[in-house]
Amino acid sequence: MPGSTPGLDPEQVRKAATALLKFVGSQREESKELLQDDEVFQLLISLSHTPQSKKSSKPVALPVPHSLYDYDGAEICLLVKDRKGEGHKEAKARVRQAEIGKIAKVVGLSKLRTKYESFEAKRQLCAQYDLFLADDRILPFLPKLLGKSFFKKKKQPIPLDLTRADWGAQVKRACSCTYLFRSPGSCLNIRVARSNFSERQCSENIIAVLQQVTAHIPKKWDNVQAVFLKTADSVALPLYQVLPEAVQKISA
Repeated sequence: MPGSTPGLDPEQVRKAATALLKFVGSQREESKELLQDDEVFQLLISLSHTPQSKKSSKPVALPVPHSLYDYDGAEICLLVKDRKGEGHKEAKARVRQAEIGKIAKVVGLSKLRTKYESFEAKRQLCAQYDLFLADDRILPFLPKLLGKSFFKKKKQPIPLDLTRADWGAQVKRACSCTYLFRSPGSCLNIRVARSNFSERQCSENIIAVLQQVTAHIPKKWDNVQAVFLKTADSVALPLYQVLPEAVQKISA
């Protein structure tokens, strides 16, 4: 069930989404070179108290009304084991058999260790695909093999259970969600929309994410001090803020 978000004004959400869409549009018009990719809108959630939880490589799936990945041209990279019978050749055959068109690339662990060993190769791989999925059995090995680029861009691989037969259904579900990556800090960063969305689509995704994410925050909405919306290059537009004094009274 969605959580309660008292004080969050849907009209303020709508205004911020509208302003950010206009900003991205003006940036495109002013740019001498056409921007090839849509900008990703990020939700920044500042907490008044830092959660006492360890960093986890397994993300929390947050279903959204409007997929960030279900559009023409979206491409997915699937990371798999190298074990005989489960390597990239077998995975590519399964992808073709299941007709999962959005999976454009299948990469085995050995390729990550060799072909994508350098920082520049990792950076290019990160930039090349919209979403990364991975066999959940290799998830613990990936942070070291992929490097910092994936974490900075919030493109850590999403785990799939590839021992099951329903690969197509799992990929579809993965594309219908955005993801909360837990960290030991007091700020959460979640991808919520794209610049090709309408104002309504942006607003609906933002509200859906905020209503769900409270279940994964200690003290829930009472622990949220501020929420902002931004792109990688924009200022942070406020959606919700509470004075530190008010937070202290609530937490007391």
